[in-house]
Amino acid sequence: MATRSPFPRTPSTASATSTWSSQSRNPVSARLYKVLSTNFDDEETRQALQTLSDLYATPKGKEVRVVPDDADDEFVQNNNGDSTLVVLVEDIPGESASRARKNLRRDMEKQVAEGSKKFLEALGEVDEKLHDLQVHLAAMRASCDEAETQLALTNESSKILLERAGNLRDERQEVEEKKTIISLFLARFTLSESEVEALTSRDVPIGRRFFDAMDKTERIRDDCRVLMAGEDGPTKAGLEIMASTATHLEQGYEKILRYCSAEFRQVGRDSQLEVSPGMRETVSRLRKRPELLTEALAVLSETRQTTLLSSFITALTRGGPSGYPRPIELHAHDPLRYVGDMLAWVHQAIAAEREFLEGLFGMKNDGRMVGSVRRFDSKVEEEEWIRELMDLAVAKLCVPLKMRVQQTIRSQESSIVAYKIANLLQFYLMTMRRTIGENALLSTTLKEITDVAYKVFYDSIESQSQALSRIRLDHDDPSLTPPLAVLDHAQILREIMAVYQSSLLGDEDKEEISAGFNQVLDIMIDPVIQALFSGSEEKKKARPRWDEDVFVLNFLCYLQGVLTAFDFTIDKEKQLEALIDLRIARLTEDHTTNVLRDAGLLQVAETCRNHKPDEPLARIPSTQPQDMQRALHQFSAWLSGLEVVHSPRLAQLTVQKLHGKIHQDVLAKLAKAYRMICDEVRKPENKYEAASTLLGSERPFGQVHLLWQIFGLEEEEDSESEEDEDEGDEDDDEEGEEEEEGSEEDEETSESSGPKGGEESSEEEETESEEGGKS
Repeated sequence: MATRSPFPRTPSTASATSTWSSQSRNPVSARLYKVLSTNFDDEETRQALQTLSDLYATPKGKEVRVVPDDADDEFVQNNNGDSTLVVLVEDIPGESASRARKNLRRDMEKQVAEGSKKFLEALGEVDEKLHDLQVHLAAMRASCDEAETQLALTNESSKILLERAGNLRDERQEVEEKKTIISLFLARFTLSESEVEALTSRDVPIGRRFFDAMDKTERIRDDCRVLMAGEDGPTKAGLEIMASTATHLEQGYEKILRYCSAEFRQVGRDSQLEVSPGMRETVSRLRKRPELLTEALAVLSETRQTTLLSSFITALTRGGPSGYPRPIELHAHDPLRYVGDMLAWVHQAIAAEREFLEGLFGMKNDGRMVGSVRRFDSKVEEEEWIRELMDLAVAKLCVPLKMRVQQTIRSQESSIVAYKIANLLQFYLMTMRRTIGENALLSTTLKEITDVAYKVFYDSIESQSQALSRIRLDHDDPSLTPPLAVLDHAQILREIMAVYQSSLLGDEDKEEISAGFNQVLDIMIDPVIQALFSGSEEKKKARPRWDEDVFVLNFLCYLQGVLTAFDFTIDKEKQLEALIDLRIARLTEDHTTNVLRDAGLLQVAETCRNHKPDEPLARIPSTQPQDMQRALHQFSAWLSGLEVVHSPRLAQLTVQKLHGKIHQDVLAKLAKAYRMICDEVRKPENKYEAASTLLGSERPFGQVHLLWQIFGLEEEEDSESEEDEDEGDEDDDEEGEEEEEGSEEDEETSESSGPKGGEESSEEEETESEEGGKS
């Protein structure tokens, strides 16, 4: 769409417009504008222009290459691919372009014709060469045919030779294979001269070379046995190989035997036992020949027997190198150390022998702790060899050891030292059994020595107990504590038990521990108990005021205290506990009778307990109202005394716990007796007038719970049933019944003056004992 100019047309503008329209109708101008408007960025157009430029190129020196500034220049592509502007400088402007437009077809045809001519010339030369080649090929074909004919004639003539050469080649290959097989067979089934020399020559020492030759010989024999196990039976070569290798192998084993015997003689004399790898290897190989190994080990055992015996005697008499450690016999004055040093030396020697033999047989450590039980496996051959060799090595030590230990044991007078020695022997006996077995000679010797030691010990304590059982108690001694001789005897027993406890290994059963010491307890305790029981009875008869029950309880409690500190005396403690319970029951009943008598309720309680149901208590002389009033008054006065909280008799017990227990039991029985009296008085059938007034006139005023409070005890229910049980217990207590009746009669006669007289006598005894202690 045309736009109108804002300026008016002038005459000059109109003329210019007419000039432009006239130029646009000019063919030259139209061609020029067409050329200028052409896009030269197209690759084909650029190549066409380049071809024309090459065809109509100007002479050298006529072209100038500059950088293009506007679109009217021509672009060409140089050899490096850079776009440059080529300006054609012509002598006459437009001459090249005019010529190109006129002669372009002719020039192109001329160029094509010239190129075709050159192709024809080149092809002609090629044709000539091909003709010559064809001639040569024909000549070569003729030569090849002639050679082929000659070759066929030659093959026909040499066919026999080729067949013979092939046969020879096959035979040679077969011979080579047989040679290789024979070489391998000889290398596998025969020994070289060096290996035979290593097995048979004494100049070659026992070492890796010898062992390799032995291994190869045994391998040859194993392989040869496989070859001889065919269907056709053994071959001649196999028999010859077995014979030759057997000879060499026997010579090798004899060489090993000589080496082991020499080494065992040398090692057996040394105090420090060391096993070399060669010795361990030779012993391992000799195990295939048990008879040779037995012969070699016999040399070792004989040498070790002599060496250990000599070393033991040296340790006893001369001591170690330079006198340290000192000789064992210097400590003969100390029997325990003397015996312990000898046994420790033997045990150390056995441990060294065990370690040496385990290294010799190549046995690994089984992880056994020191002192623990060794599991002897009869299926292990090495274990059997070791046990036998250890037994033989220490066999000659048994005689001097047994002689010295027995002499030391029989010379002991102290039972404690004898028991320590016996216990030490028992410990080493258990250790040796766990180390070398129960059937070893040293174990049986220690068993004999231990039995002798225990016999000496048992004889010692038995004689000591018998001597103690013959001791009579001093009738003039008012004390209730165990005699001094018994205290010394118990101290010896305590030391013996301490020794026994220290000897326990910790892996025994409780029953086994207790059973091992019961015999000692029976020998040392039972005779003393019987002797003191009989002595206390005699003293009681000679001195009725002397308290036998308290004395026996003090003695039994003291023995129980001695045994309580050890766990293996449970059985004997139970026996003592039964005796203590029996004596406690006896003392409780006796003390109950005395307390009831002192309180004035004994006769009243017995009458209430034993009267007939149809007979009123008020009509019985001992329980008439005035007698009942007198008894209750005496009981009220007794409640105001010190004997309610403290009994002078029970104060003599060394165990205060028993004092409180017995006294509380007696007070409880007293409260039950008072309840029974109150219940009988309150019954109408007993014909008491003003029963409440009778009971309420004196403390505790007929109130039983108040009496329990005075005693400081908790009130018990079912008192009547408990009293019945107590009566049943009295009836069942048959042991020592005659003694109790006699003692009660003596006490009744001695205390006929009343409770105060008994108290005064006890106070007089206490003052006498105090004066004696001060003096």
